[in-house]
Amino acid sequence: MRLVANSLHHEVAATLREQIFAGTLAPGSFLDEGALCQRLEISRTPLREALKVLTAEGLLRHEPRRGCFVSEVTERDLDEIFPVIALLEGRCAFEAARNASDAELRELDVLHDKLARHAKARRITDYYATNHVIHEAIITLADNRWLAQVIGDLRKILKLARLQQLHAPGRLEQSLSEHLAVFAALKARDSAGAEAAMRTHLTRQREALREVAQQQKLRLMS
Repeated sequence: MRLVANSLHHEVAATLREQIFAGTLAPGSFLDEGALCQRLEISRTPLREALKVLTAEGLLRHEPRRGCFVSEVTERDLDEIFPVIALLEGRCAFEAARNASDAELRELDVLHDKLARHAKARRITDYYATNHVIHEAIITLADNRWLAQVIGDLRKILKLARLQQLHAPGRLEQSLSEHLAVFAALKARDSAGAEAAMRTHLTRQREALREVAQQQKLRLMS
């Protein structure tokens, strides 16, 4: 489908970003500029501007004299990112506990009921989706655009890894318990408690991901 020329490079960046997240452009794959220009029916100028945007976001890496490649997320990357995002989202929970209105807490209550139903039915895809909405709601309630911006950038990198931490044994139930702990602190207007609970939640996500990676490695070796 031909892209129209209004902020064209932003449209191109959005298209390529979606393809990266969907796995159509796989981690480590080379982006052939000529082929992309032909497929998207654009010139090289908007494509190169789009590639700069995605490189700045960390979704692509540029190698001199070689071109752009889709970034690959390593275990070391995850070890470095999760403590940072735990601090940032912890701060969001801290500020959300101070800022949330009673009406907003009731909306969160509905989302947590939905989360619990998905967990009980073991609907993992639906659980992931509701989990994402809850995290975004807490970030919004924090009302701190700098926190939101940095968290958004880091979550784009994490999305590259196509993480499946809920497949670790017992993780679904543990994740629900952690979410309920965060929400209980929010309802109690306990900023410090909400921050600590959110940091624990993110830290345990990383631990579960490490366990899943180890299980996959053992299966490959067996």
